[in-house]
Amino acid sequence: MIVEVVVAIIAGSLALLSDAGHMLTDAAAIAGSLIAIRLAARPTSANWTFGFKRAEILSAAVNGITLVVISAVVAIEAIRRLFQPPPVEGGPVLIVALLGVAVNLVTVWVLAKANRSSLNIEGSFQHILTDLYGFIATVIAGFVILFTEFTRADAIASLIVVVLMLRAAWGLLRDSGRILLEGVPEGVDLSEIRAHLMRPEHVVDVHDLHLWTVTSDLPALSAHVILSDDCFYDGHAPKVLDELQECLAGHFDVEHSTFQFEPADHTAHEHGADHR
Repeated sequence: MIVEVVVAIIAGSLALLSDAGHMLTDAAAIAGSLIAIRLAARPTSANWTFGFKRAEILSAAVNGITLVVISAVVAIEAIRRLFQPPPVEGGPVLIVALLGVAVNLVTVWVLAKANRSSLNIEGSFQHILTDLYGFIATVIAGFVILFTEFTRADAIASLIVVVLMLRAAWGLLRDSGRILLEGVPEGVDLSEIRAHLMRPEHVVDVHDLHLWTVTSDLPALSAHVILSDDCFYDGHAPKVLDELQECLAGHFDVEHSTFQFEPADHTAHEHGADHR
């Protein structure tokens, strides 16, 4: 990163400078991911009943925001350079960009072996992958400038980096936002889950059904389940509970579930109930 900054200033390359700025956020993203992993590993407590598992999601959201901010700064300068292209030396740009490609290939290879089902790890991976693509664009720009003296190639490469950063940012902000706003996990049909929960013989209705994600790979569900009245007298309710939990774990991979069993007349005086 330091080499990039020095050469970018000497050669007058925005593409190298934008790569350096992105590499700085790469370092910050990896540091943030490491901190988030340590926080997520802490045990639960009376005040933090899920522990700090969502620290990973906050880290991913911060990664997405930093990508947006940097892309905005680079885009403004790149557009200015398209209209007023400054002199750019293609040789130094090409050499440093090739070194950057080599470094990022190694880093991508290392992170690709990690557990990328974690949104936190995926955030770091997207940072590095975007940086690799940016270096490749800068290599092409260096070639073009070196052999054609078309200095606008530097600004064009910078805009390509901006597009790649925004694409990665959108994915991170979309996925982390869905978790932070406690939306239903992507690809899950809540009506299908309700239909499965209605299958056991003594289940009359299901309402106040909520499904959200605590952190990556940890979905949670809660629901109010109306049972036939005889279940509360013949001891059948525990068997229904086993059926419901086995159904969720087997069909939808939801192992953290909470059910409130109710008789049919309970909803008449239940305040704040959601009967959808």
